[in-house]
Amino acid sequence: MTLPTMLQFLSRVSACCLLAVVVCGPVANADDPLVLVSSFASPPQGGISALTLDPQTGSLTLRHKMVDIPQPFFFDVSPDQRTVYSIFAETFGGPQHEEVAAWRLDPRAGTLQLINRLSSRGTASCFVECDPTGKSLLVANYASGSVISMSLADDGRLSAPVSFVQHAGASINPERQREPHAHCFVISPDGRFAYAADLGIDQIVCYALDAVTGTLRPAPQPFVRTPPGAGPRHLTFHPNGRCLYVINELSNSVTHYDFTAESGMLIERQTLSTLPPDFTGVSYCADLKITPDGKFLYGTNRGHDSLAMYRIGDDGTLTLLGIQPSPGKGPQNLAITRDGRLLLCANMPGNNVAVFRIDAQSGQLTSVGSPLQIDSPSCIRILR
Repeated sequence: MTLPTMLQFLSRVSACCLLAVVVCGPVANADDPLVLVSSFASPPQGGISALTLDPQTGSLTLRHKMVDIPQPFFFDVSPDQRTVYSIFAETFGGPQHEEVAAWRLDPRAGTLQLINRLSSRGTASCFVECDPTGKSLLVANYASGSVISMSLADDGRLSAPVSFVQHAGASINPERQREPHAHCFVISPDGRFAYAADLGIDQIVCYALDAVTGTLRPAPQPFVRTPPGAGPRHLTFHPNGRCLYVINELSNSVTHYDFTAESGMLIERQTLSTLPPDFTGVSYCADLKITPDGKFLYGTNRGHDSLAMYRIGDDGTLTLLGIQPSPGKGPQNLAITRDGRLLLCANMPGNNVAVFRIDAQSGQLTSVGSPLQIDSPSCIRILR
């Protein structure tokens, strides 16, 4: 059967069947990490690719690409690594609401099978996160400035949204902050609280999460303000559960908050730039990640096209170590291997995924090999 004939046949298969898979690669070593990367475009450029990562050399090998997933900007993997939750959008950010899709994951092959998909109740849906128990899912809608929660069945199936919250307000940037823009929605390590970074209103909006039902309600501290004009984009918790870090898209900075697990309260401690002081161009931050040992934090600069590197002190304080060029334009998303030795960077407009080796003592990054060419990579997840 020729490739065009095969694709025509697969396109007729019902939505519950296995996704069309193209660009087959070599069989992977069963012990090598499986890497999933979304491509933010319409098929066939868009989709989710399965890669093999060689932990010794840092090389990435494309195994196959699942092309029947339009505009999968962001996705997450369930704690048991059996389900993938992705954005699904025929037209991203248009008048119609996006959808969230649940996919059954074959963790060995890296292939996906659609379980179901439902409305996100918002536009430009840009972030999904599964709670630590695998019973609920949170979604942030950027353009419409709202957040939702969904409950999850034992087989990973999505429920209709059980909570919907429309954010309100504005901030000082007349072009980007005239209205709310929820950009991420992150769950605390113990699963009791959830925090939405809203770029449009310069707030981290705080919620209490009931993971069993998936419902949200305002936390005792309903929000915390970020520096005016900062434009908070992504959040991440320190592995010790006592600090939260926010990367600010518009002000090109990282803010450190102390986190109190009992009450969910955040207290601002420090804000540092992600750019060199002599840089005068246009740049916007995107993502940040912390090594599993909690010693180092890395943040992305799109425009300056670099990664800011920080050492994390015992009290959570950041110290800038340096700024490492990214071998590609627009570093969008980061992922770090479980052993903390390798960092992967998705350069979305640069159409590649780059790999860096992390020095365990200094935190410095060293580029490993040549970046893997891949269409519009927007999100990375490393499995097993």
